[in-house]
Amino acid sequence: MPDRDVIGRMRREMEQTVEAFRQDVARVRTGRASTALLDPIHVNYYGARTPLRQVATLAAPEPRLLVVTPYDKSALHEIEKAIQTSDLGLVPINDGKVLRIPIPELTEERRKELVRHVRKIAEEFRVSLRNHRRDANDALRDEHKSKQLSDDEWHAAQAEVQRLTADYIARLDKVLAAKEKEILEV
Repeated sequence: MPDRDVIGRMRREMEQTVEAFRQDVARVRTGRASTALLDPIHVNYYGARTPLRQVATLAAPEPRLLVVTPYDKSALHEIEKAIQTSDLGLVPINDGKVLRIPIPELTEERRKELVRHVRKIAEEFRVSLRNHRRDANDALRDEHKSKQLSDDEWHAAQAEVQRLTADYIARLDKVLAAKEKEILEV
């Protein structure tokens, strides 16, 4: 049945969209230490821009502290510089062996701003999910017009597409609600 290919492809794309959203919001600072905060940072390591995770061990031993331990101690200064010049607003403390990065407390105003930002990101991903639905419906319509699907099969497939879309939007909203709760938690 050709419509199973369309629905299967849509399901995979929607799964990837929700996972991408989950990864995006993991990078949003909540006032609690998370090594995901440092994911976007790249270090100039022997002339090559290298992800921080490839040149150091990252740990969050306390709720308000990140610790970066470089594999190569000579890279410590470059790692420190990369963190300072990032747009995260974090100030690492260098003790010669490791970098300790205290995570400052968020103000109530900043928390509300972060919630608005996360909601905006969520809406962009909802639009992406709806675009996957539109693409699947277009493919199903083409199959119906070319007589690969009967009227009943077409209507059943459209209902399945709508059900899956609602399911994935609900999953995205669940991730959003958890992130909002985490941000607003003092």
